[in-house]
Amino acid sequence: MTDIVCTTSVEIKAPISKVWKALTEPEQIKKYLFGTDTISDWKVGSPIIFSGVWEGKPYEDKGTILAMEPEKLLKYNYWSNWAGEDILENRQIISYHLKSENGKTVFTLTQENCPTNEARDHSASNWNMVLSSMKEMLEEK
Repeated sequence: MTDIVCTTSVEIKAPISKVWKALTEPEQIKKYLFGTDTISDWKVGSPIIFSGVWEGKPYEDKGTILAMEPEKLLKYNYWSNWAGEDILENRQIISYHLKSENGKTVFTLTQENCPTNEARDHSASNWNMVLSSMKEMLEEK
C-alpha cells in the first residue's frame, strides 16, 4: 500500500438526492463515466463491476463495496485490469463524499493507494473530466 492520495471536489447546483442517484444508477453512471456499464447491488461486501470498451479494447474493472451511507458516502476498493495482478495491495480505495451546502451539493472524491505520483496525477485528470461531465449532466435545465 502507498500513502499517495488523489482528491478532487466539485460543487453541483443540484440536491444531494439527485447527485446520489447519479452515483448509484447504472444508466446515469454510463452518461458521465466514459460509457461504462456498472453492476452492483450497492450493499456493503458486494461486488461492483465496471465494464466497457476503451480505445477499442474491452475492459472489466472490479471492486468491493466497503461502506455505504445513502446520500453521504460510497466507498469501494477498485482494481483495473491495467493495474497488474488483482491482489489487495494493488487495489485502490475510492470514496465519494457528499455534503449539502446552501442548496448545492459538494462532491469530494478521494482515491487512495495510488501506485506513483504520476498515476495519481493521471487519475486526478480523469476524475476532473468525470466530475465536470457529471456536474454538466446534473445542472442541465
